This record gives sequence, structure tokens and C-alpha cells, in this order.
Amino acid sequence: MGNQIELIKGGLAVDDRGSLRFVNDFSFAGVKRFYQVENHRQGFIRAWHGHEREGKYVYAVSGSVLVGAVPLTASVGDLAAVKKVVLSDQSPAVLWIPPGFYNGFMNLSANSKLLFFSTSTLEDSRDDDIRKDYDTWNIWQEDFR
Repeated sequence: MGNQIELIKGGLAVDDRGSLRFVNDFSFAGVKRFYQVENHRQGFIRAWHGHEREGKYVYAVSGSVLVGAVPLTASVGDLAAVKKVVLSDQSPAVLWIPPGFYNGFMNLSANSKLLFFSTSTLEDSRDDDIRKDYDTWNIWQEDFR
């Protein structure tokens, strides 16, 4: 993957046997570990977590979430620098967040679960951990259309 945020789209097939979600263009090359995150309620925010060397792939196992990614070099509060993507189990896709970015997410539905696939070991990630407050780039306002 490159040094830009990228959405790798998948698909959903349904027949009389059930459903199949897939992202056939995703490769596990470079992935060193994975973990699942589940917030305790809808509207909960986990942000901002950054890495200079670690990249992450993000997949919604269930529910839907708003994911934000912003370059480590972005000015505080510069909302134009933030890339926003909605991930949902109803539209399978893997989001690539390259090294050099902060990331965060907010549950848009109850019981949302995300899988993160990391390009770093846990030990390497701990040495490459940069945090900002959740409202440093406050993209979490809901638009009730």
C-alpha cells in the first residue's frame, strides 16, 4: 500500500444459504498482528492515535463507524486535513491508514466491532505511539439528515 489513505472495496453476496462478505483485493502482506475493538456504546469516540512507522488496515466486522485519519503534520483543529470514511458491515471494505497519520473512530451504531490489522509488532507499536485528545480534530458532530 502507498502513503495515502485508501479504501479497498469488497462486496456482499446473499443467497438461500446465507451471506458472504469479502474484500478480495486485500492482501495480508506486511501484517504482523491484529486486534478487535468494540466500544461499550453508540456515539463513543476513540481518538486520536498516531504512528510514524506503523500502518493499519481497518475492517468493520459489525455495525458502522465513522473513521477519521489526519496527517501527523496537520495543524490542530484543521478539519480540512481530516479524511473521513464510514465503514459498515453492510458495505465490506478495508481502510488503509498509512504510517504518518493519526486515526480515530466513533460508533455510529450499537455493537459496532472493528478489526485492526497492524504492520508493527506490539513492542514496535509501543515505541511509536503518539496521542492527541479526541477533540483535537472534532469531526464527531452527527449530521441528522
